[in-house]
Amino acid sequence: MPVVCAFFLGAISVLGFSPFDVYIIPIVSVAITIGLLSSQNFTRRKTFLTSFAYSFGLLVVGTSWIYVSLHNFGGMSAPVAVLATLLFCVIFAVPLGLLTALLNIQVIPRKMRLLIFLPLAFCLSDWVRSWLFTGFPWLSLGYSQIPFSPIAGFTPIVGVYGISLILSLMCGWIAYRYITYQTIFPVARSRHLTVSIFTLIVVAAAGITAKKTQWTQVLQTTGTSVALLQGNIAQDVKWDQTFVSQTLEQYLQMASEENAEIILLPETALPILDINLPSSFKQEFEDLTNERKSNIVYGIPEKSNDGKFFNSVMSFGVSGEQTYRKHHLVPFGDYFPTWQPITWIMQSLSIPMSNFSRGEKYQSPIRAGSQKIAVNICYEDVFGEEIIRQLPDATVLANFTNDAWWGDSLGPKQHLQIAQTRALETGREMLRVTNTGMTAIIGHDGYILSSIPQFEKQTLRGVVQGRTGQTPYVKYGNLLFLAMCTIVALAGLAWHRLFHVRTR
Repeated sequence: MPVVCAFFLGAISVLGFSPFDVYIIPIVSVAITIGLLSSQNFTRRKTFLTSFAYSFGLLVVGTSWIYVSLHNFGGMSAPVAVLATLLFCVIFAVPLGLLTALLNIQVIPRKMRLLIFLPLAFCLSDWVRSWLFTGFPWLSLGYSQIPFSPIAGFTPIVGVYGISLILSLMCGWIAYRYITYQTIFPVARSRHLTVSIFTLIVVAAAGITAKKTQWTQVLQTTGTSVALLQGNIAQDVKWDQTFVSQTLEQYLQMASEENAEIILLPETALPILDINLPSSFKQEFEDLTNERKSNIVYGIPEKSNDGKFFNSVMSFGVSGEQTYRKHHLVPFGDYFPTWQPITWIMQSLSIPMSNFSRGEKYQSPIRAGSQKIAVNICYEDVFGEEIIRQLPDATVLANFTNDAWWGDSLGPKQHLQIAQTRALETGREMLRVTNTGMTAIIGHDGYILSSIPQFEKQTLRGVVQGRTGQTPYVKYGNLLFLAMCTIVALAGLAWHRLFHVRTR
């Protein structure tokens, strides 16, 4: 029964993320799950199964778009796609199960497990998923609080995993208070409830105060005009060679209608190797940028002189030609792993351009007019500590993506929320240009300034304000989060050692 309950709690936690944004739901669901795990009769096996069920429920419901990608667009048969999706969710549900089984030690008083060790397991599992098997930090608890929750104000300081830690500690406190005042005399219940509410109000007030802090400053009083071209090229024809000329003409026409200082096209917007791009097309683009003194920044597959292929973003115009090559590649999307047991998956997929090489770890921002753009391509924006490599030099962020692989699912909305988090962490505005949506301009506070609908050929026009300075997260990355976890763990161990008799 606890396992089924935990699965259900994980599944409904998806409502805390975009597009639903009911950020209170993950707080309640995690608090109840921590309360379940702290039961005195829970063996390590039962602890593992219960917490695994929570994580599996969250992932299998929240990342159902993986099936859409594999089956609808990857060409994988439905049964194999279901099996692959379930296996994927199983693998990434394991970290929470293992960490809770490790930290939910029965000899430690229940109070300590509720307040410290179980919350640590929840937030650390989010961090572990960020690097396990190249990383899949999707649906980390901290994202559910961006940008509306009061505790989102701490994001520029401690990053998304720090928000996971704060949320988990709050959940442990709620679980402890709820369980405690159920076992004491009724006359004391109101006092405990008052203490709980007051504590949560203090945390919320601190978060609201942090939200008002300006960690970065506007670089210039006048902004830079931008145009984000959403071509809405259907994924099933995007790489069809008979449609390449039509795609190029469409983007050329859309660009010719703009007079912005920076024009951005999505990831692999031009579905042709850069060396095969028609000279006439390049000349028309160059004439356009020279005439209007602008810059065009576009996604295109690149073939280097040594025969390697890269998922790249290139630019040309008044600021000269520059290139960014995608560094954090996605297994099965950007390249195929060579692990023998999964070759059958590789043979089931029909994903074009899936043999990319990795770009350099440290690359300079692309200069476009008065802005220095920290470029990231598609899935790269889920790794906050990688985004900050181009900061504080960069004045604005830009994500070039193609979420058409996920169709009309939860994936594109969740991805947009992740981009909002990166803007908030870095104190920079984010230009997010996509093939089919969600194309948006995001403020440095994580709120969406403007956007256009999905699945429409449309251009998003706006003004971006370059910013300078650095947030604590830009300066220290995830070190602050790990330091906080260490301090909390050591404080808990010291508390247990000094006062274990009193806290039993």
